[in-house]
Amino acid sequence: MDNKGKYYLTTAIAYTSGKPHIGNNYEIVLADSIARFKRKEGYEVFFQTGTDEHGQKIELKAQEAGTTPKEFVDRVAGIIQGMCDLLNISYDKFIRTTDDYHETQVQKIFKRLYKQGDIYKGAYEGMYCTPCESFWTESQLVDGKCPDCGREVKPAKEETYFFRMSKYADRLIQHINEHPEFIQPVARKNEMMNNFLIPGLQDLCVSRTSFKWGVPVDFDPDHVVYVWLDALTNYITGIGYDAEGGSTEQYKKFWPADLHLIGKDIIRFHTIYWPIFLMALGEPLPKQVFGHPWLMMNSGKMSKSRGNVIYVDDLVDFFGVDAVRYYMLHEMPFENDGNATWELIAERTNSDLANTLGNLVNRTISMSNKYFGGVVACKGAEEGPDQDLKAVAAGACKKVTEKMAQLRVADALTEIFAVFKRCNKYIDETEPWILAKDEAKADRLSTVLYNLVEGICIGASLLQPFMPGTAERIAAQLNTGLREFDELDRFGLYESGSKVTDRPEILFARLDMKEVEKRDEELTAAMLAAVSAEGEAASAEEAADKKEEAQVIDVEAKPEITFEEFGKLQFQVGEILSCEAVPKSRKLLCSQVKIGSQVKQIVSGIRPHYSPEEMAGKKVVVLVNLKPARLAGVLSEGMILCAEDAEGNLALVVPEKEMPAGAEVM
Repeated sequence: MDNKGKYYLTTAIAYTSGKPHIGNNYEIVLADSIARFKRKEGYEVFFQTGTDEHGQKIELKAQEAGTTPKEFVDRVAGIIQGMCDLLNISYDKFIRTTDDYHETQVQKIFKRLYKQGDIYKGAYEGMYCTPCESFWTESQLVDGKCPDCGREVKPAKEETYFFRMSKYADRLIQHINEHPEFIQPVARKNEMMNNFLIPGLQDLCVSRTSFKWGVPVDFDPDHVVYVWLDALTNYITGIGYDAEGGSTEQYKKFWPADLHLIGKDIIRFHTIYWPIFLMALGEPLPKQVFGHPWLMMNSGKMSKSRGNVIYVDDLVDFFGVDAVRYYMLHEMPFENDGNATWELIAERTNSDLANTLGNLVNRTISMSNKYFGGVVACKGAEEGPDQDLKAVAAGACKKVTEKMAQLRVADALTEIFAVFKRCNKYIDETEPWILAKDEAKADRLSTVLYNLVEGICIGASLLQPFMPGTAERIAAQLNTGLREFDELDRFGLYESGSKVTDRPEILFARLDMKEVEKRDEELTAAMLAAVSAEGEAASAEEAADKKEEAQVIDVEAKPEITFEEFGKLQFQVGEILSCEAVPKSRKLLCSQVKIGSQVKQIVSGIRPHYSPEEMAGKKVVVLVNLKPARLAGVLSEGMILCAEDAEGNLALVVPEKEMPAGAEVM
């Protein structure tokens, strides 16, 4: 495949305050799928990730652990890198902000910006949030708390160096307006423009004196470089940037970055602070910053005190690496937060991986062995269904590539599995077991099995960036290699006469939901016991975490919508005529809801809080024009509205006064 040029991709570097959960790991899997896909397209990819290891929070964590900050971050960075390796992440560089080269360049960058007048010395007096390591004015606080995390803030006064942000604000606004692709999704761009840039930027604190765990300002040793100027510059120091003009050939080749992949919660730092730092250094801006949504637990943030934190090593141990990768990539919407539970992962594994994919591969290989001793040969005995199968398989690469160009990874996976679903339908259409009963149909049977093997080969080759281990296992069983993307628009490249394995391997075994539930409960119990055993200090920290979650749920700003957009939502009072538990789910209830003259079926994840008997007869508020969807295989035609408190308790939203079913909620 021809080389299409360079592609430099980064993730946000993980903060080394503790072991990351699955929500933190989602980003690295998403980035890996993009990096692998770009390599298959023919790009020379450099994929960088790593760890952010300085700051007051780390210093305090190390003190609590009775160790030095360096020993503390060495241990946590090892855990984070180990999780990357466990998830089969194909990174090219794992940078740590304690690396000597990085620290040296941070000092050079700080000195250069100071000498050219972009950084000046002053003092800061305001409210300080230790977890976020951020100063805030009284007007910026939300209910007297940190606007980012919702935690308590304390008054602080400190000598510090400031960066002149306002000097570059107009230039950044112009760049964003001229490059609509720079911040994605578009809602993130609108948030940055309307909430921060247009109202006006304040100068930014870029050094600290109240702690020592950071990169020292070499010309003023009482100061350490503030975490964001330190951490953000990893994207250039990691590929050889030198602030004094000696940047490496690698840097000259790969910068600017093609994509910074980050969580939506740090979009401001990457689309305002970082571009302005680069402007001051005279360096090009990254081509795109994508702020992805969060992976939640039962639609709420994960917390050890609730026992609902999911760690990726536990999932991999139970489900396997590629099942976990598939769930994270397939279930995350493009703009909205996704949801993760043991039950949902198991349901997706059984339906898509064990049934659609695993059963298809196993049946095809088994039939090839049973009828032809494993030899797969194309005899040219074509019939009606063949052309559609070929068209679906040969056309999939174009569709997948279009989705990936928009970073719609979940949609790309859906297009790949459309190939496997078409192969399964082809089996039903051609009925190989019937053809096998008629010797005169031997050539037709052979052709059918060849077409199946070829369709699977194309699908597996497309699947490689997302589930690399599974794709390779499929190819090995078919005694072939995975193809380059520029070959996937041609059907019929599998070598006729090849022999598949005589011992087909089960790719994904169906899971017993009772075993899944048991494992989930065991881990939850162990987690809660560990929290209890940590003592009062840990309990206090978890209580703070709980406050953080409550505040984030309450105050997190979603993108603004217009009155016309809001007007598209139709809310009405509904009367629940009957309700029953969804058999395959511990969380879902299925209600028959009367709304005016019609009855809608609505599935809701409220079973832990309401019994079917409690629901029957209630008047509730319903979003009635929601696009129908299937949950655990059951059709849902709307949404019953609920409120949730900090402890995760749910309450139905009900009319204050008696209202008829169908009354409009305005």
